[in-house]
Order: sequence, then C-alpha cells, then structure tokens
Amino acid sequence: MKKTNLLFGTLTAFTISANAFCGFYVAKADGNLFNKSSQVILARNSETNRNTITMANDYQGDFSEFAMVVPVPVILKKNEIKVVQKDLFERFDSYSAPRLAEYFDRNPCYQERKRYKNFAMTDSNLKIFEKVTMNNKYEGVKIEAKYEIGEYDILILSATESNGLKNWLTNNDYKIPSGADEVLTPYIKDNMKFFVAKVNTTRLNQRRGNYLSPIQISFTHKKFMLPIRLGMANAKGTQDLIVYTLTQNGRVETSNYQTQEMPSNQKIPLFVEGVFGDFYKSVYSKKWTNNKSSVFVEYAWDLDGKNFTKCDPCNTTPPASQELLNAGVDWLKIKQNKWGADYQGDLHFTRLHLRYDREHFPQDLAFTETKNKQNFQCRYVLTHPARISDETCDQVLPYYKNVQKRRGDEMNNLTDITWWEADRYQAYLKKYKTKIASLEVQEEENKNSFLPVFTKKNISPQLLIFSAGILFSLCSIFGVAFIKKKQL
Repeated sequence: MKKTNLLFGTLTAFTISANAFCGFYVAKADGNLFNKSSQVILARNSETNRNTITMANDYQGDFSEFAMVVPVPVILKKNEIKVVQKDLFERFDSYSAPRLAEYFDRNPCYQERKRYKNFAMTDSNLKIFEKVTMNNKYEGVKIEAKYEIGEYDILILSATESNGLKNWLTNNDYKIPSGADEVLTPYIKDNMKFFVAKVNTTRLNQRRGNYLSPIQISFTHKKFMLPIRLGMANAKGTQDLIVYTLTQNGRVETSNYQTQEMPSNQKIPLFVEGVFGDFYKSVYSKKWTNNKSSVFVEYAWDLDGKNFTKCDPCNTTPPASQELLNAGVDWLKIKQNKWGADYQGDLHFTRLHLRYDREHFPQDLAFTETKNKQNFQCRYVLTHPARISDETCDQVLPYYKNVQKRRGDEMNNLTDITWWEADRYQAYLKKYKTKIASLEVQEEENKNSFLPVFTKKNISPQLLIFSAGILFSLCSIFGVAFIKKKQL
C-alpha cells in the first residue's frame, strides 16, 4: 500500500520577504520592497481567445505603502476584474505540488502481509497602492478607467512614452525602481495598457482577515502570454514563479523558452521523508543551475470529465467545478457524471515553475497549448523494507541483498538529482551489509553442521576421496545383493 505526502507549499520553500505579481511594486517614500516569488492561475479558452489571469503573492509590510503595476493588452471593464478567495491557490498548489509516495515491501517469509498508512497532505498565499491624482502635464499618460473592487482602488492607464508614465508615478509620490523606464518602453510600443492597483485600507479593515485577496482579470486577446519583465525591475537576484494553466486541448509549454520536465519517479533514500522540502529545493536548484533559461513542468494531467484517474497518487481531491469556474474555466458543463467529476468537458491542468532574472528571461512568457495529453507528475518514491522478526526463513538473505542493492541505487539517484553527497549517509548504506554478513556466517555454519564429524578434523583431501570411493563401492555391492535376493 502507498502513502503520499505533498511538498508543503512548494512556493513557501522559495519565498523571501515581499513577493510579486507579474508586474512590479511601486513603493511610497523609501519602502524597500523586493519581489521574490509569486503564483499565477492562467485559464485559456482557445476557442474564444478568452484569458483569465489570477494573481497571488505574500507581501509583508504596510499595505498603504504599496502599489502594483501589471501590463494588460486591453482596457479592462469593471466586470472583467474581481477578487477571489486565497484558498483557491492553496487548493491548486496542494493538488499539483511535487509529491512523495511511500511503498512497503511484503515480508518475504509470508504469503501475504500488507502495511497501510494514512494519506498525509499539506498546504500554501498576497497585494497594493495610494491615492492617485490625474494631471494633464504628464505627457502621453491617460487614465482610461477607474474602479473600486474589493479592497482595491484600480486604475487602467495608457501611455505613449515611458518617461511620461514614470514621471506621473514619481510625482504622485511613488518610488519607481531604477531601470523601470527601460522595461516600460517595450510595453508602450506594443500599445499595452497598465493595470495599477492599490489597497483602500478602509475597505480592507471592513472585512475579516489581515491579508490581500488575489486579483483576477479577464480579457479576450489572441496572445497567450504572461508579462514578467516588469517584475524584475525592482528585484534583487532571481525570483520564482509558479504558473497553473487550465486549457482545453493539452499540456501548456513556453514557445520562446525551453520547457523541460523535472526529474520524476526516482527511488530515493528513506531519510528524505523528514526533509522532503529541503530535498526538492536541492532537486530544483540543480536542475535550474544547468538550465537557467528553461521553464520546468512539475505537473501535467488530463482532467477530462470522463477521466476517472486525475492523479496517481493524489495529494488531495482534484479541483471541483466551482473552483475551476472561480479560476476562469468557462467552457465546462457543470453536471455530475459517472466518472466521479461534477463537470463534463475537456480540461488539461499544467503546473509550470521557473526561476527567472533579466539575463536569462529577457522576454515575457509566451505560451502554446500543445496536443500532448500525456500525464506527468513530479513524484519521488520511498520503499520501506519489511520488518522481519524471524530471520531463519530461506528467503531472508536474498531479500536483504536486494534491499542492499536498492539502497545503493537510491543513493546514486539522490546524488544524481541533488547537490547532496553520499559520504554523509554511509550508515544508511551499511545497515544491511552488517545483516547480510551475519546471515552469511550463520548459513556457512549451518552447512558445516550437516557434514560428517570427521570432515571437521584435519584430514587430507586424498583420504576423504579414498573414503568416499569405498563408501560408494559398498553401497553398490549391498544394492546389487538386495536386488538379487528380492528376485529369488
């Protein structure tokens, strides 16, 4: 029987200080804000070109001193912007996170002996702005729309040149990161608009919970992309981004960067169970170090309403129809069916993970929806040896030898996919060597105990051979005599 553990809040393992949406933060006065990690849910209806982007992060600081700027391709209407519950991200993260699967060997001395353990699961988190005034002196900047949604005051800006937008934000008491105008220029040339959100602290305080709700925007556009360059404008070093994509036809990959699968289905040593988060951080770090301009697949699964198996093994139950609807999936028919889902229709879930900086990701992420429906999960396997109280069974020694070989293979896998060194874990490798040596000595002693007593003395091999020959001759003579006597 197997047991699964998901990597608790995979994002949490990489989170440092303030974290970002796809855009950048603009801080009032000298706020020292750096975006290090973020989560995005991206639903794409390929038939209508409808995109829904839901953004979440963990910002730590004074909400009144924070602003967010995200490039968008169109002027958003009020009904295309909303806030959603933050547990949507916790559900998607829990469902798709790298997982640990545990298996238990059968006792080789018994016909059937199974062990069961309960499934274990775990879990994973957002922000902001200040009052903005419109002034016509800022060249090329125009407020296209203004909304109050949830705890946010939102503006949609257009601009014809980056200096005008930079000056507008700066002169309204917002500190712009150095190099922001350089990053803004390509978006302005592409006629992109700018979604600017700040927190209205009065409305924030009227609801429960001292956190910021994820923001969701929807728009129709032929491009299937996600802007990330603005997010690097005020970042130090690299940032991590988890993108959950929901599409109709198959796995999502990046068309302008290489997409690779993470190492998976590797058998690893048992001691990893207690440090699985650190283990996966090392796996990701090593894979990323050798492929710094790549995007990595951590999970991809065909969630078609008729597909009964939606993970193997599952960390949690798969997303339900209402959660998918909240994430922007608008093409499913909500109806209970015999395959265990409460919806009907085509759906593919892809989890992508990237660690990016300016040098290795100079362009925004461009996605393509492939026809690949092959299921994939970032999965690591622990195999527990059987507990054997009676080691007199003939199968114990060969079983222990197999376990010893397996531990060597597990250690090779560990050193191959992580930065960890085998020298630190010699006790793990030696445990069954001692058992095997002890049983081999015992086996040899048992063999010797069945030999005639004189074979244990100092008798020459020649004499043993001569004695054996005489014994054989006597047996033959007596055998022939017995047969003749029986015939008479």
